[in-house]
Amino acid sequence: MQAHPSDMIAIMSNAFHDAFAAAPERTLSSGAVLFHRGDPVRYIFHVREGRVALRRMLTDGGALTLHRVGPGETVALASLWAEATHCDAVCETDTRTAVLPAAALRDWIGTSPAAAAFAQTAHAVQALRARVEVLRLRRLSDRLDAYLDLHGPPETGGWVGVADWIGVTPPALYREMSRRRALR
Repeated sequence: MQAHPSDMIAIMSNAFHDAFAAAPERTLSSGAVLFHRGDPVRYIFHVREGRVALRRMLTDGGALTLHRVGPGETVALASLWAEATHCDAVCETDTRTAVLPAAALRDWIGTSPAAAAFAQTAHAVQALRARVEVLRLRRLSDRLDAYLDLHGPPETGGWVGVADWIGVTPPALYREMSRRRALR
């Protein structure tokens, strides 16, 4: 029997329990923000109670929820090697987190090949979650906006790959791009 991806994430997140075992805690109210998009990555948070949503604001004013983090999971682990965060982290409920300096967690991961492999897998899973959220958008224009917000425009010749990534045909994408040029 094959494990469900969410079961695998829960198992892998438990690997970080030891790293956060003695970490100081922070308690936040529903609606509180752990960090904003563009903030420097100084700390990593591990949810002990509550739920945190990772959201990215879109250019049309909407929000794209990239992931919801619950108890036993680490918030935005993929940001551990980034200079700045790529989304907002908003508490959806009253939340209690363990807090570690990012450098301390990087050092801890460096001592464990299993933890390093998990961190790499977590990054891939978070990227996949973002794609799933983009694919859930109904309108092609919304999908394209979300892609561009996440990745920026592709290199020359890369629009066919963008069409595939957002789940549309290249001709449909080119029609949308033509429509946008006509509106300028």
